[in-house]
Amino acid sequence: MRVLRAAIVATALSLAVTAPAGAAGLRLTGQQHLNDRLQELTLQTSAVSGPTKVRVLLPSGYRSGARRYPVLYLLHGAAGNYRSWTEQGDAEGLTSGKPLIVVMPDAGVGGWYANWWNGGLGGTPAWETYHLRQLVPFVDRRYRTVGRRSGRAVAGLSMGGFGAMSYASRHPDLFAAAAAFSGAVDTNNAGIASILPDALYGPPASQGVRWHGSNPGDLAPNLRGLGLTLRTGNGMPGGTFGGGPDGIEIVVHDANISLHRRLRALGISHVWDDYGPGVHTWPYWQRSLEQTLPSLLAVFRRSPAPPARFTYRAIAPRYRIYGWRVTVRRPALEFSTLRSQGRRGFSVTGSGTARVVTAPLFRPRTPVAVTARFSFGQPRRTVVRADPSGRLTLTVTLGPGNRAQEYTQGARTKRFRTRVSLAPAL
Repeated sequence: MRVLRAAIVATALSLAVTAPAGAAGLRLTGQQHLNDRLQELTLQTSAVSGPTKVRVLLPSGYRSGARRYPVLYLLHGAAGNYRSWTEQGDAEGLTSGKPLIVVMPDAGVGGWYANWWNGGLGGTPAWETYHLRQLVPFVDRRYRTVGRRSGRAVAGLSMGGFGAMSYASRHPDLFAAAAAFSGAVDTNNAGIASILPDALYGPPASQGVRWHGSNPGDLAPNLRGLGLTLRTGNGMPGGTFGGGPDGIEIVVHDANISLHRRLRALGISHVWDDYGPGVHTWPYWQRSLEQTLPSLLAVFRRSPAPPARFTYRAIAPRYRIYGWRVTVRRPALEFSTLRSQGRRGFSVTGSGTARVVTAPLFRPRTPVAVTARFSFGQPRRTVVRADPSGRLTLTVTLGPGNRAQEYTQGARTKRFRTRVSLAPAL
């Protein structure tokens, strides 16, 4: 019987390894069942050189039913890897009995959860592409996940705390909640910036806009409506688990205060746990995860719908967010902002022109009255018919394009705001 069971398991593993991944550029090449709950997958991706691994924790009873589960993407720190949360962080014990799938991907030593600029050449590593464009859909196809924003959260420690907040602020339509534990959540912080290589975003003097474009503080308006948690010590002795003074925790404490103040100034609700004495070690991060899990599960139980009204800020010349699609044409890389008021209208801030495709807000082929109010000149009114999916496609004039890239020396970036009102055509 043992031989027969071994043969069946070997056959099942072979079939699973050769099955299509279900995400472009990603291929499953191996897997191990480490115990009843824990799996380790080996993946080949076009976004990262060589094979990469991910550990997946399944909830108890996963194999005996048809229930779908929310997913927590749990990210490691700069010196860690995909094994860290299970081997050092007790992720298996802390999530025991909880209705949750936990995905723990690798992000390299000092990979910083980003698509590296590499002197303008791009290429590998492209961790953001791998994690969000490839791994997320792969997980949703392979496992019984909820498979939508309301059933997905991201959390991490140190570098992974930055990754959690950067991913959530750049892609708030993917996650309902985000948490950082001793997170390096402000790359404008001199202590954090000093350890990051120029290949990541480019030299700050000439490519500062790329640094700001991935920084959670600069993108904080995008985080409204998410369940947010920041937990940090101050690096001083006297904490529950000892240690200190700790220079790393002192630096990330300052970074967390910066993001906390930014969120508070914007009126964005979040859990702020500045627990005082404590250092940059696993016992504190284990406690942070244990304390955060109930709030994440509460978010999943609420199953929040995507917001009809939102603000989204980005440097990307084209993006999709909450069903909207925006393409900005301008001479230089800079921030632009989309503010959606749902069916009532929207505004775009930036320079050049923007092509905006709304979410499917209207009855197919119905006429909609469009009024555009510019930073200068008279309003323009027209009638546009919704397409068969209920979307409007509009070209929005902003203002003269800036010639110099934002945040470079001597740049005088001017922004123009155009407000677009939408109403049923009479």
